[in-house]
Amino acid sequence: MRDRFVEERLPAPDQLPEFRFDLPELQYPERLNAAAELLQGGAPDARAIVNDHGHWTYADLDDFSGRIARLLVEEEGLIPGNRVLLRGPNGYTMFAAWLGVLKAGGVVVATMPLLRPGEIATVIERAQISHAVVDSRFIGDFRDAVDQTHFVKHIVKYDGDYGRGELETRTASHDPLPPADTHRDDPALIAFTSGTTGVPKGCVQFHRDVLAPCDTFAKHLIDPKPGDVFMTSAPMAFTFGLGITLMFPLRFGAAAATIEQASPPKMLEAMTKFGVTHLGTAPTAYKAMLSQPGLDNALKTLRYCVSAGEHLPEATWRAWKERTGIPITDGIGSTEMMHVFVSAAGEDVRAGSTGKAVPGYAAAILDEGGNALDEGIGRLAIKGPTGCRYLDDERQRNYVENGWNITGDTYRRDADGYYWYLARSDDMIVSSGYNIGAPDVENALLAHPAVAECAVIGVPCAERGQRVKAFIVLADFAEPSTELAEKLQAFVKDRIAPYKYPREIEFVGELPKTATGKVRRGELRSR
Repeated sequence: MRDRFVEERLPAPDQLPEFRFDLPELQYPERLNAAAELLQGGAPDARAIVNDHGHWTYADLDDFSGRIARLLVEEEGLIPGNRVLLRGPNGYTMFAAWLGVLKAGGVVVATMPLLRPGEIATVIERAQISHAVVDSRFIGDFRDAVDQTHFVKHIVKYDGDYGRGELETRTASHDPLPPADTHRDDPALIAFTSGTTGVPKGCVQFHRDVLAPCDTFAKHLIDPKPGDVFMTSAPMAFTFGLGITLMFPLRFGAAAATIEQASPPKMLEAMTKFGVTHLGTAPTAYKAMLSQPGLDNALKTLRYCVSAGEHLPEATWRAWKERTGIPITDGIGSTEMMHVFVSAAGEDVRAGSTGKAVPGYAAAILDEGGNALDEGIGRLAIKGPTGCRYLDDERQRNYVENGWNITGDTYRRDADGYYWYLARSDDMIVSSGYNIGAPDVENALLAHPAVAECAVIGVPCAERGQRVKAFIVLADFAEPSTELAEKLQAFVKDRIAPYKYPREIEFVGELPKTATGKVRRGELRSR
């Protein structure tokens, strides 16, 4: 028996992108269970997970995830294809549950801990969730969401990583269930976009899609090794976080350090305590950590940094490199594509550029007619081993065009094949006939010491069509004033073309953001 809900709601064949499997490591066998594959990455007695509650080996993780799979199948009635919602912060038990769902043949739907009942209810309804594994500390909002829907029939609670919850108790005497005999093209997870605009889209990823980012971006640009320790501020419901904190370490025999409160001071504390070698976080966090007293201790083991979530400003990249000696690996990825597909690392990094197509992927700049440009400005388009498959969503036609995944970003491609981010395609500001990319202005502002964070948008202007407006969060030592606004405007004019400067500046206490840290520009526009 199989639940074919997801398969029956995949896009029609003529709406799918072209998939490419050009690398030898992408030639996966037909029968493939991603959880089982990931758990083969490390020696049984090697450390897999570490946090404030303890540490666990690959054998521990394999055993616990197998016991969770047996509980779901034999006591909770899960059949292959059922959707299982996970709710809770990154941690050993959450990771074991994620692996256990795949071992049971289920489809994982991980959710951000910050989601509110209405948002959770939307996910439940869109994916028709039948089962849920929920951290008891987050059960209130979840039950409120369940009350708004009629799908979830099986709920199992756990108790963080304290080891005393219902899940831990009920699985204690079980033997592990052998991994389900899944096909490489069976659905493994539905990742919902963070929803900066409109209703979030459910992105379906197959078992092979879980391994592909490991064998492309991670293998060729990060090169993880046993003994490495990865950490991220991103929840695993965000596929960037899933890759950095679970998929990549396990695939290559490394370890994951997890934290629940990922503020810059807490991250630095954890990096020092757990010997973190590889960090993945957002540009704003890197900028904030530069002023933290704990940075020097964290740098004793840190060797590799990855940025995601938002465009990495050149000013932040240079400041971090100068202070730490570590060049941040920038990259662009998307939930639709599972992970990063354009990036550069080490000596290949060019400050301000996102990089080149990751091995295994092809990238192009398309003009309005859909023609690929050798150089110039246009829409970023991608083909590779992963691609967009929205769950029952007419927006599939907007993302896929002639086999290309159209990311919604405007980029410039130079003669050497490097890609330079200009703006989200719908965020380009047109003022007095000039095209102005918001990141250009943001990067200039962020180079000023008084600016902690900023976001730039275009607002209606009778004279120019649009004018550039900047929302600025000031550093602790700075006070908002007309004089400071004028100084910042002059500062920008000195660094970039004067027509790009922000003609309007609004000082704010914080910027509105999604659960993954992306600025909600639509909310700024609506103000």
